Amino acid sequence: MPKTPQAIRGTQDIFGADAEAFAFVVETFERVRKLYRFRRVEMPVFEKTEVFSRAIGETTDVVSKEMYSFDDRGGESLTLRPEFTAGIARAYLSNGWQQHAPLKVATHGPLFRYERPQKGRYRQFHQIDAEIIGAGEPQADVELLAMADQLLKELGIEGVTLHLNTLGDGDSREAWRAALVEHFRAVKDELSEDSQERLEKNPLRILDSKDRRDKRFVADAPKIDQFLSDDARAFFDAVTSGLDAAGVKWTRAESLVRGLDYYRHTAFEFIPDEGSEAAGKLGSQSTILGGGRYDGLMESLGGAPTPAVGWAAGIERLAMLVGELEEERLEAMVLVENDAGMVAAIALLSDLRAGGVTADIMASGSPKKRYDKAVKQNPQHILRVDERGYHGISGEGDTSRIVAAINRHSASP
Repeated sequence: MPKTPQAIRGTQDIFGADAEAFAFVVETFERVRKLYRFRRVEMPVFEKTEVFSRAIGETTDVVSKEMYSFDDRGGESLTLRPEFTAGIARAYLSNGWQQHAPLKVATHGPLFRYERPQKGRYRQFHQIDAEIIGAGEPQADVELLAMADQLLKELGIEGVTLHLNTLGDGDSREAWRAALVEHFRAVKDELSEDSQERLEKNPLRILDSKDRRDKRFVADAPKIDQFLSDDARAFFDAVTSGLDAAGVKWTRAESLVRGLDYYRHTAFEFIPDEGSEAAGKLGSQSTILGGGRYDGLMESLGGAPTPAVGWAAGIERLAMLVGELEEERLEAMVLVENDAGMVAAIALLSDLRAGGVTADIMASGSPKKRYDKAVKQNPQHILRVDERGYHGISGEGDTSRIVAAINRHSASP
């Protein structure tokens, strides 16, 4: 016998209660995004490699180490999407979506990164994503964060707090960056290897280092508040006051940063509280939803300066926090007592489903086995059918919807 192929490392087959939790996350996201009037978009699974290398940054781990890139038969370099934002930005520019600005869009689907698989993290993973493009006002940030907060609440996820920071405007950020370089350069030899490399390329990333060698120098590093312009400070104040008005709880996180130069103003992550059930389920991978304002991204793709803000969240992680969900109980089982009743049973089954009743059919095995199998499925009602047609219903609770469907069935009394 040939050997059965196994799933590729870092991928998963989702089934049963796990699949129900996954679907619940997607269905809740779809319902909430409609409440906030975000338009649905569908993006290609692969793009030209330059879409991601230019948008995400050549020096990032995603581009340099984690992307699935390949040459197609025409010799063009393509990449399986490692995130949504770059592709949405490309679509915004190439399709002329500027006419719809400010544009609120949302999507979900699979993404691909070649990294070490671990709890809640896969090489093919899935995200939900929401973006507002062409809106430079702080209200857009508030809108996105209120949407994210409502989503988590409607998923029943508790013990999670919004961590919020500002990166300032362009001038604020550049002044802060220069001060950080000066600060860390004085202790360069004592930093971790990763932080030494980041010092010249991406010094803000040192602030979120988890290495013990870096933490003592991060603690007394210059803070962004020292360099905020009046406009940048007013922007952040408008975001926080808007969140307060919307009832979204938040905490200031001064070390929360985004390394790429096109990020501006608001940066945020929803993180499980220490000791909470959510933190216990996710382990060390603590961020469940994150994002920020990326006002400079469109320029990296050849577009005009365009303000934008967005967030993304891993469906697998959210599903882990939702927990196992049982499949909805079967409302009606059509029990075919003998094969002569099959045609009548199929017609009845069709009418039940057309009437909005979740229904299935049991038509294999001996009459006794059929009944035993039907009972084992634990339906709310069992409908018996033979060559004479439908002739009995047993079960519990309200039967009105089933009776209404049966009354439309030509074989019913």
